[in-house]
Amino acid sequence: MPQLPKRYTITSALPYTNGPIHIGHLAGVYVPADIYSRYLRLRGREVAFICGSDEHGVAISMRARKEGISPREIIDKYHTIIKKSFADFGISFDNYSRTSAEIHHKTASDFFRKMYDDGKFIEEVTEQLYDEKAGQFLADRFVIGTCPKCGNEEAYGDQCENCGTSLNATDLINPKSTITGTKPILKETRHWFLPLDQYDGFLREWILKGHKNDWKPNVYGQVKSWIDDGLKPRAVTRDLDWGIPVPVEGAEGKVLYVWFDAPIGYISSTKEWAAREGKNWEPYWKDEQTKLVHFIGKDNIVFHCVIFPSMLKAEGSYILPDNVPANEFLNLEGNKLSTSKNWAVWLHEYLEDFPGKQDVLRYTLTANAPETKDNDFTWKDFQARNNNELVAIFGNFVNRVVVLTNKYYEGIVPQPGDLAETDKTALAELKKYPETIAASIERYRFREALSELMNVARLGNKYLADEEPWKIAKDNPERVKAIMYVALQVAGMLSVLSEPFLPFTAKKLQQMLGRPTLDETAPWDAVTGADDLLPAGHKINKAELLFSKIEDKEIEKQLERLEQTKQENKSDNNDLPPQKETISYEDFAKLDMRVGTIVEAEKMKKADKLLILKVDTGLDVRTIVSGIAGSFKPEDIIGKKVTVLVNLAPRKLRGVESQGMILMTQDSAGKLVFLNPDDVVENGETIS
Repeated sequence: MPQLPKRYTITSALPYTNGPIHIGHLAGVYVPADIYSRYLRLRGREVAFICGSDEHGVAISMRARKEGISPREIIDKYHTIIKKSFADFGISFDNYSRTSAEIHHKTASDFFRKMYDDGKFIEEVTEQLYDEKAGQFLADRFVIGTCPKCGNEEAYGDQCENCGTSLNATDLINPKSTITGTKPILKETRHWFLPLDQYDGFLREWILKGHKNDWKPNVYGQVKSWIDDGLKPRAVTRDLDWGIPVPVEGAEGKVLYVWFDAPIGYISSTKEWAAREGKNWEPYWKDEQTKLVHFIGKDNIVFHCVIFPSMLKAEGSYILPDNVPANEFLNLEGNKLSTSKNWAVWLHEYLEDFPGKQDVLRYTLTANAPETKDNDFTWKDFQARNNNELVAIFGNFVNRVVVLTNKYYEGIVPQPGDLAETDKTALAELKKYPETIAASIERYRFREALSELMNVARLGNKYLADEEPWKIAKDNPERVKAIMYVALQVAGMLSVLSEPFLPFTAKKLQQMLGRPTLDETAPWDAVTGADDLLPAGHKINKAELLFSKIEDKEIEKQLERLEQTKQENKSDNNDLPPQKETISYEDFAKLDMRVGTIVEAEKMKKADKLLILKVDTGLDVRTIVSGIAGSFKPEDIIGKKVTVLVNLAPRKLRGVESQGMILMTQDSAGKLVFLNPDDVVENGETIS
């Protein structure tokens, strides 16, 4: 057997303090990380589960600008909300810090300075986007434009959230400032770059060879694609007034790039925890016998699998992550979660609306976790999982066992006497579950592990239904003792195995059962070898309902709230893009828009969002690459009349030259819609 790690450092993505936590964050990052950490503690492993608020970067500045207050007021407001929400929800961080803390500023500054002194950076004067109207350089999130990879017209300057490609702001097609809506100019500025191209060999050896078989396919595939596309130097400083000042001479007015600063927050948070607990932080980050695992969403894969490991390698004294089990995205009622449009289920509001039901949400998000593909959260599914699974299966079994034990034996676990074959079979099957569930958790298959946990409750329900002790209680009391003894062992097993997934339920169940008499230093291992989880003579307590039904009116209230949000978004003109800067008639006259017909269409290989179109413009038949594959099937748009901008400069998208642009808009639901000319208009006719 492989040697077990001496300790575990578990990190979960630092949430931006520009808004509260919603269910997408929970499903993608924090619930799976908490399950894993709780499980390891139950195995008696040494664990540091680390997180904190990410309080620098453009997202904070943008929110502060929107609310008309200072960045400090923003981070204090949302750090408080987020930290309390996590605690109330039962996320068991060993330390939750913040990147505005002095210990983080010093840690990040020292990290940068060591790399600087070791000659790990390239210093260059480059042209960056500059907003003349605002009088400032535009950091990544202050720029949006068209993604050169997939054609998404709302890509940010650091990343396209549509295809996941990591970008530089100058890569964007038709960039514009989110501050003023104007087109930025290029202006020279000096910055420090991490030469990622120098780490190509290291990353190929470490990831593409070393982790091909144990990293999730979505993670491995995205990293491989990024490396295969060719690594380029990445700026680690920015022209901003909010962040950690660059700690070298000649860098006045510059701060560390948030994606250099933020992951170092894991290290500074560990330092903060270790100092409080009287521990040495270094083994958790510098001992090869420590297993480092990053829990993140898919939009953070590149930063945690390429940039941060390259930083750690360059610094020279840190271990590398053993795994980065990133999840995909969670949607809400069929639509993408959106903070700006308030299309979300906010954790602090959920806790107010459903007091005492933390585990119901944990259960639903784990059962429907977006582990391999994007999944959808619906309130009806939430209700069904509570009523039909937690109440009807788990809760029903435990209630029957505890009620009958108190009724027949005044709460005393009976001496079973001789066990029947059905009893022995049930107990033998029961003993397999700790190892089965552990194997799934160790492979980061939390949805699979939760399903096996529910199978324990199903085992108990089936056993009771088959044996029917209530029917033979008077005629065969000795047989009933054996049945109830076996059923109580199932309940005892549930009280331990449910703790990583349903911690509030597990605690309540343990109190009901008077806590199993197990080795508390490693209770998970103890249940595997114990002959009596609840030994004869042990006294249990009275029954309490573990779960209660969720009524239709509670769900209708949530659906009405979302419908109200949808209507507000339709009527809220603030969600419409601002009017662009005034142009002259001569500027408009330069645009040559023609009527065309799509004569061929096919999906571009290895690009989920792109279609390669052949369009008859009347002038010629030309190739146009369009990011509409998510909305239209190729066969459905052949013969479609479209409006084409024909004199747009050609540009290559994934190696295919696109010779124009199809004009489109979105309806109120966000669906792409063609700007269709009348069918009687001939190809090549101009639009003016």
